[in-house]
Amino acid sequence: MGTTQLESVQEPKYQHLKTVIGEALDSDFAVGEILPNERELAARFGVARATLRQALEQLELEGRLQRRRGVGTTVAPPRVGVDVSTTQQAWPGVGDDAWQAQDSVLGTAPAAVARLLEVPADEDVHLVRRLRIGQDQAVAAELLYVPAASVAGLVGVEAPAGPARAREVLRELQHLALDGQDRSVELGSARADDAKELDRLPGSPVLVVTTRYLSGGRTAAVSVATYRADTCRLTFGDSVDLAMAS
Repeated sequence: MGTTQLESVQEPKYQHLKTVIGEALDSDFAVGEILPNERELAARFGVARATLRQALEQLELEGRLQRRRGVGTTVAPPRVGVDVSTTQQAWPGVGDDAWQAQDSVLGTAPAAVARLLEVPADEDVHLVRRLRIGQDQAVAAELLYVPAASVAGLVGVEAPAGPARAREVLRELQHLALDGQDRSVELGSARADDAKELDRLPGSPVLVVTTRYLSGGRTAAVSVATYRADTCRLTFGDSVDLAMAS
C-alpha cells in the first residue's frame, strides 16, 4: 500500500483516501488479512488519524472492511447473497441449503410468529436454530418455528435436543407438500443472543428476513433469519441485486 499526495485533491480528503485504500485492498491484501494500525497508516498516507478513521469507516460501511474485537481491522470477505425472491422455493435443509443445524428445543413463539402460525401464544412449537457460515465466520443466525402439527410423524425421543434433533425436525417437515412461501425484509438491530453468535455488538445493524412456508392451505413453518448487514447483499428475482451497507 503506497503513499499518495492528498493536499491538491479537491474532494474531501477522506473520500480520496477511501478510494486509494480500496484499490490497495484489491491488489495488495487477501481476505481476512489484518491492516496495519491507524498510526502506521496515517503516517504512510500523510493524513491526520481523524481523516484516516473517516475513510476506514466508509469502507466498513461498504462492506470492504470488518472491525473484529480482539483482532483489528481486516479485509472483509465477499458478501453473502440473500435471495428474497420467491422464484425458487424449497423447504429448509433441502438441496444446496447453506445453513448448519445447531439445536432444536420445544418452546413458545413470539406473539407475531404465533399469529402467522395460527397457534395459541402459549403453545409449544419446535424451535430449530441454524447458522450460516461464510469465510469461517457466522454471517447469519436463523430460528425456524415449526408447529407440532407440521411434523406429526416426529415421535422418537432419541435426540431430545441438539443438531441431530434439528435435522430430524427438518426431515419430517420435508414430508409435507410445499405450496409456496413468502418473505418480508427489514433492517433491524441485533438482539443480545444474535449479536453473540454473529460476533457483533448488541444493537448493531442487521437484516431480518422472515419467511413463511405454506402447505395444505396453512402456514407450516416460519423462519426468522438475522443477517449481519455488513456481510450480505439482497438479491431480487434472477438478476437484480441491491448491496446492503450497515
